[in-house]
Amino acid sequence: MRRVLEPELLDELPPDDPRAIHSRRDLQRVNRFMGNARLLAALLRQLPQPPRTILELGSGDGTFMLDLARRLAPLWHTPVHLRLLDFQPVTKPETLAGFRALGWSVEVIPSDLFVWLNSTPDACDLALANLFLHHFTDDQLRALFASLAPRVRAFASADPRRWRPALFTCRFLWAIGCNSVTRHDAIISVRAGFRGHELSLLWPVPGRTGA
Repeated sequence: MRRVLEPELLDELPPDDPRAIHSRRDLQRVNRFMGNARLLAALLRQLPQPPRTILELGSGDGTFMLDLARRLAPLWHTPVHLRLLDFQPVTKPETLAGFRALGWSVEVIPSDLFVWLNSTPDACDLALANLFLHHFTDDQLRALFASLAPRVRAFASADPRRWRPALFTCRFLWAIGCNSVTRHDAIISVRAGFRGHELSLLWPVPGRTGA
C-alpha cells in the first residue's frame, strides 16, 4: 500500500469548533485504545539517564504528554522542563497544572514547527511526537530530522502503521463514540502512516546518503 498524504479535517477546523472539540476528546480515547503512552513510556525507560528537557512536537491539547509524564515522573526523580510545541495549542489550565503537580515546569510554544526550529538554536535531551509525523512528506521529515539530530540526545515517535487491518479497524471507531471528523481523519492518518523502517531510515546517519 503506497503512502498517500491528504488534508485532515481537524487541522482545518477552528480550535473552538464543536466538532474539533469532540474530535480532540476522541483522540484521547484512541490513544488509550492504541496504548501509545504505555508503549512510549516503556521505550523511554531504557534511556541511559532521565532527560531534564523535553520537547513535544505537535502537542495538541497536551493530554497525551501528561499521561506519559505521569508514567515516567515517579521513575525519573528529576525536575523536567517541558516544551509543548504546536501551531494551534489548545492546552487547558488544568492540564498545565497536572504537569506542575509532578514537579515539571512547562512552556507552551504556539508556533509553526519549522519556523521555530529555524529560529532557535536551543537543544534538548529528548524530543518526541505522537500521531504527528505522518502529516509530513518524506522530504519534510528529512529536513525536520536533519534539524533535530544535532540538538537532541534522543528522539521517539508513535505514528500510525500503514496496513490494511488498521484501515479495517477505523471503520468501527463509531463504536467508541468517535465523530465524523475523527473517523475521516483516522483513515487519512493510516494511509499516510509508515511501514517497517520507513520512518527511522529518514533519520540522518553519518555515511548514509539516502533512505
